[in-house]
Amino acid sequence: MAERFDVIVVGAGMAGNAAAYTLAKGGLKVLQIERGETPGSKNVQGAILYADAIEKIIPDFRDDAPLERHLIEQRVWVMDDASYIGTHYRSEDFNKPPYNRYTIIRVHFDQWFNKKAREAGVLTICETTVTDLLIEGGKVVGVRTDRQGGEIRADAVILADGANSRLAVKAGFQPEIKPENVALAVKEIHFLPQETIEARFNIGEEEGVVIEMAGKISAGMMGTGFLYTNKESITLGVGCMLSDFKEQKVTPYELLDRMKAHPSIAPLIAGSEMKEYAAHLIPEGGYNAIPQVYGDGWMIAGDAGQFVNGIHREGSNLAMTTGMLAAQTLVELKAAGKPFSAANLAGYKQKLDDSFVMKDLKKYRRMPDIFHKNKQFFTTYPDLLSKAAQTLIRVDGVDKKTKEKEIKKSFVESRSLFGLIADAFKFWRAVE
Repeated sequence: MAERFDVIVVGAGMAGNAAAYTLAKGGLKVLQIERGETPGSKNVQGAILYADAIEKIIPDFRDDAPLERHLIEQRVWVMDDASYIGTHYRSEDFNKPPYNRYTIIRVHFDQWFNKKAREAGVLTICETTVTDLLIEGGKVVGVRTDRQGGEIRADAVILADGANSRLAVKAGFQPEIKPENVALAVKEIHFLPQETIEARFNIGEEEGVVIEMAGKISAGMMGTGFLYTNKESITLGVGCMLSDFKEQKVTPYELLDRMKAHPSIAPLIAGSEMKEYAAHLIPEGGYNAIPQVYGDGWMIAGDAGQFVNGIHREGSNLAMTTGMLAAQTLVELKAAGKPFSAANLAGYKQKLDDSFVMKDLKKYRRMPDIFHKNKQFFTTYPDLLSKAAQTLIRVDGVDKKTKEKEIKKSFVESRSLFGLIADAFKFWRAVE
């Protein structure tokens, strides 16, 4: 392909589509390359869409985007083998438009998002793999693909190719991702009649629920589970750090099967038909794992840059925002007649630092290391909390003061007084 572009975007996920759309709307000539058969074909599973992020890119997205349900209720469960203790937050304020969060099916949403990008002027090529970046004199000047005569030139390249960005590693822009900085998540979609979902979760026709789960569900590994409602299906899954999977003798599939059999989850999916399954990597290294995200003629956005907030399970909003900010940087430089040099692309990093993305990731920068080294948060404490709740709730003729002493004793015996104080401090440090 002899044609030259202002920008090449590698990837057609959330970050890639956000970048490509923003670039095209800014008047730049954009080529987007996706290795999947279609945009989103690798992302069959459900996901959560954060309205604030997509609204900044496409303000009227609600008019025709393929949305499943708007979320009105958030549940957080800390689980042992047979029970859970947790919190629910449900508000009618979340049931008033414009809605804040939606469930989506990624394959449908990504195709819609990419269609918007193409309508804005982006040329999207699918079933094409970028094998190398073209680098001349230290500057990225294009890409090489697996197609015949597949060298394509551009003034800048945005890498939005997912958690394990082989291009950035191959070019020496970042090291190999460490197993302790990436989670392997497995998901399934279970189909049920719409009215069954609404009855089981006590929701209306377009309302949805999300459940975030932690504790014994991850079999002692650093990880979480999740479940949320679509129109006629339920998405559920579990993810743990790749380094933990390497040490444990449990497979991701076994972990998911255990999760589905849990007495608190099994009734929610009873009678369902599982039709879709997916496994994918999620960057969980946080702030301290973020690589260099710009250089001479290149930028990194989305999962490729480790932009995931593990504490709040936010990823798509960070992906869209980083893709948009990368594109805005290039649009502004093009309008000013400035080259896409490393010095000028440093403006992208400044935009990131000024955004919620880096502020939130910096706030939780200690979290990965603390939870890696303190697995009691996923094993001991779920058991202790469950037993404490059961002791207090059970009516058995034992007075409440005695019960409270019994609970305190179980905590001290399990962790010691010093251990409890130290754990409380560690947890505070992880989230403060």
